[in-house]
Amino acid sequence: MAEAHQAVAFQFTVTPEGIDLRLSHEALKQVYLSGLRSWKKKFARIKNSFITGVYPASPSSWFFVVIAIMGTLFARVDPSMGMIEKIKEHLPVSSYLSHQGQSILSALLFSTGLWFALIMTMRFILKQLLSYHGWMYEQHGKVSAKTKLWFALVKIFSGRDPMLYSYQAVLPHLPVPGIKDTVQRYLDSVRPLMSDEEFKRMTALAKDFEGSLAPRLQWYLKIKSWWASNYVSDWWEDYIYLRGRGPIMVNSNYYAMDFLYVTPTPIQAARAANTVHAILLYRRKLTREELKPLMIQDCLPMCSAQYEHMFNTCRIPGVDTDTIQHYADSKHIVVYHKGRFFRVWVYHGGRLLNPKELELQFQHILNDPSPPQPGEEKLAALTAGERTAWAKARKTYFRSGKNLQALDLVERAVFFVTLQDDEEGLRTEDPVNSLDAYAKSLLHGKCYDRWFDKSFTFIVFKNGKIGLNAEHSWADAPVVGHMWEFVLATDCFQLGYNEEGNCKGQADSNLPVPQRLQWEISEECQEVIESSLTIAKALADDVDFHTFPFKEFGKGLIKKCRTSPDAFIQIALQLAHYRDKGKFCLTYEASMTRLFREGRTETVRSCTVESSDFAKAMMNPSQSNEERLKLFRLAAEKHQMLYRQAMTGGGIDRHLFCLYVVSKYLGVDSPFLKEVLSEPWRLSTSQTPIQQVELFDLVNHPEYVSCGGGFGPVADDGYGVSYIIVGENLINFHISGKFSSHETDSHRFGKHIKESLLDILALFKLD
Repeated sequence: MAEAHQAVAFQFTVTPEGIDLRLSHEALKQVYLSGLRSWKKKFARIKNSFITGVYPASPSSWFFVVIAIMGTLFARVDPSMGMIEKIKEHLPVSSYLSHQGQSILSALLFSTGLWFALIMTMRFILKQLLSYHGWMYEQHGKVSAKTKLWFALVKIFSGRDPMLYSYQAVLPHLPVPGIKDTVQRYLDSVRPLMSDEEFKRMTALAKDFEGSLAPRLQWYLKIKSWWASNYVSDWWEDYIYLRGRGPIMVNSNYYAMDFLYVTPTPIQAARAANTVHAILLYRRKLTREELKPLMIQDCLPMCSAQYEHMFNTCRIPGVDTDTIQHYADSKHIVVYHKGRFFRVWVYHGGRLLNPKELELQFQHILNDPSPPQPGEEKLAALTAGERTAWAKARKTYFRSGKNLQALDLVERAVFFVTLQDDEEGLRTEDPVNSLDAYAKSLLHGKCYDRWFDKSFTFIVFKNGKIGLNAEHSWADAPVVGHMWEFVLATDCFQLGYNEEGNCKGQADSNLPVPQRLQWEISEECQEVIESSLTIAKALADDVDFHTFPFKEFGKGLIKKCRTSPDAFIQIALQLAHYRDKGKFCLTYEASMTRLFREGRTETVRSCTVESSDFAKAMMNPSQSNEERLKLFRLAAEKHQMLYRQAMTGGGIDRHLFCLYVVSKYLGVDSPFLKEVLSEPWRLSTSQTPIQQVELFDLVNHPEYVSCGGGFGPVADDGYGVSYIIVGENLINFHISGKFSSHETDSHRFGKHIKESLLDILALFKLD
């Protein structure tokens, strides 16, 4: 095989005349180019680390400080107040330098020290400025003089041209809320869910906790908040994600969809090639830190730590807990098609393969008629089942030989690709069922055609539609969404396709072809695979999914109501749930805490006294629309206040979670914390934000709208709802439930959501 010959740099044979060496110049060239690429990346990392390390100053500012100090010395003015002379006296090389040389070296050392001191001062000031969040609580459209001054100072001290990780060192730590505030906010959140008797009992538990055990637990959290970068994130990642022993498919992983109305090409290999190339371009920008940090109000940075594990990352199963394994670099992807695994090199000659070359690679896989090896087809079902079973199987059947080598290639891959042999996407003749099937396919597929442990699996369907299934422990959906927006825009608006629908450009004819991964799956291992598949199939078949575009109105009309679009939708969800089940439930809305270092998410408890009062009023025929509108505005104001508190570190759920973790470490029981942490979230919601609006021209190309993404239900008898606000006139919803629950029906709930949105809008009597 050609690739086997290229894998060695030389061959030799022993003849009567001696040893005959036959060098492979092509292989030596590839070795040289590969090494050159590695050294370039190392140098770039060092350079970027230095630039980030001195931010908000720049390396060039050192020269200005040196020149300024030297200039004052030549003017016979000592700005160091004698420190330069002190440095000169203690120079270890003073005997080897002239008097002038000693003065110059001492001035250089003083200038460098002064430069670092100025950097640390600027960082301290900027960190204090970023700790202020009063601007968020001001009335929309009215900015106080204090906030204007604060904005100006932030811009002055923020430096210029920040790289992706430039702000990490100046982001403030997540503050620990006060016990009294957390307990009171918790009681407020559960009041609409409890009877008077139940609330009285819970209040007694809360007050007992507040006055007895809570101060001791809080003390430990305070210490951690001073010592660690974030007092929540490591425990959240460990206990919520990595220690869970149930399947991560459906229960944890989430998905992202393609454009709703557009498929740029129906050719599977071409769409795969363009989009994979776009993902690799994004990875290159990420590695070089060319991506700009996300900003709020154009000057407030959000934490970028989660981007570090986007590529070359895999979740590794363990008996008691999983781990996240990130590899420094990777030069290949692993592709799954019709039960076979292939390794595809994405670099050749020290450069990225272009889209045309990748198209040929994928077409080679699609044309390959070879059958799967025994046990290979459903191997990935191990990642869809119970974690402990997968961990034991990994240690037993994948610890040596071909299996270890092949598994290592999968786990070290840049990401995982699935070339589906079926078609998905919106079909005009059956829009409802086609979108529902598309969502279910992305969420779980056949349960054995995604590697659910990889940071993400990229999926390309036979008709050119694409999607993505992401593992949740390493990052939250907005981080993956940022990459996904770049990929969709780059694919359509930059790379494009020729008239036949194939990729543009020319291909190198000397590329190595994709290589099959070799497995030796024993019959015992195949039994474990089938067992995992049985568990995964039962879970997947139980998922009831409904995805639909809400076209009646969108953000444009909601803004005319002078209401936050998110608050509008969340209150509509409360009304819809009340109509659906005749009762309220504990509601989870994900909010980000990335204004703080290593921040991830916090919970907004959307079911409030105010929102429940409004829902009851809407169902009460005796209530006037004026009274309903007044109650709606109160509910919207309360929701916005809760969202602001969550974003600024004043949420309650992460605080209560960490107090519970501390109590377990100390070996003490708290009836209050135990009950709080065991309450089910029967309505779990999340908004998918569009973060790079500039990439999509929805005015001239309204058909290029993203369908967003979704996730499985959190509770067996509850709903999961994801929504994305696209442009001014569209909201896409993704609703999940379980067929096994007699309380839920995703299509019925979707109908109630539509009705609730329209009924609320009607209260405003807009023209």
